[in-house]
Amino acid sequence: MRLAFAISAILALAACAAAPTEPAAPAAPLSVAPMSVAPPAVAEAPKSVALEITEANFGCIRDMKAVRGFYVGNLLGNVDATVAAASAGEGGTYPVGSVVQLVPGEAMVKHPAGYDAATNDWEFFELDVKPGQPTKIRVRGTSQVVNQFGGNCLSCHAPAAAKWDMICEQTHGCLPIPVTPTMARAIQKTDPRCAPTALADDEKAALAQLAAFLGAARPPAAGQ
Repeated sequence: MRLAFAISAILALAACAAAPTEPAAPAAPLSVAPMSVAPPAVAEAPKSVALEITEANFGCIRDMKAVRGFYVGNLLGNVDATVAAASAGEGGTYPVGSVVQLVPGEAMVKHPAGYDAATNDWEFFELDVKPGQPTKIRVRGTSQVVNQFGGNCLSCHAPAAAKWDMICEQTHGCLPIPVTPTMARAIQKTDPRCAPTALADDEKAALAQLAAFLGAARPPAAGQ
């Protein structure tokens, strides 16, 4: 399990982490509840109000709703609308407050219109997840986000057809990533913030394969 924890903590999935980019903030901020606590449902965030996102908003990935191998939630409680957008066969725009995660260490959050036109109002997060510790936001931002492997998050998501609202899947137009569905499922199962769950043999093998890839792909430390 220690290997799985390490992979969950360091995986930056093909340009989906963050470097700070500060958009102009609209009027007063709107506090949002942690993902582990179900807030009252609301239809939509006011367009003039910004989301205030903290580390407390990110918890066990499996507490969210599973859709075709990834997980979604909504910081404002509008989970049904987020699931509907994720499940729509012809695509759709995700509602404000939507959270999309493929692996525990990365997340996308949808802000109100006008937050950042280049990212369709998405903000990208790279998260530090460790057993027995609260989630930490390692980096966050929009168009200038660069992950630990030197990939730009927007560059990864921008090729997705407009109807998919920047969300990458195998048929959405994004470049392929070196993470198979089995690898993703194994990483999700080993989120150290979640209750332990058993891995199948193919998932254990996928984690070992991914660890080898990460070791080869990670840039050398300074001075090496």
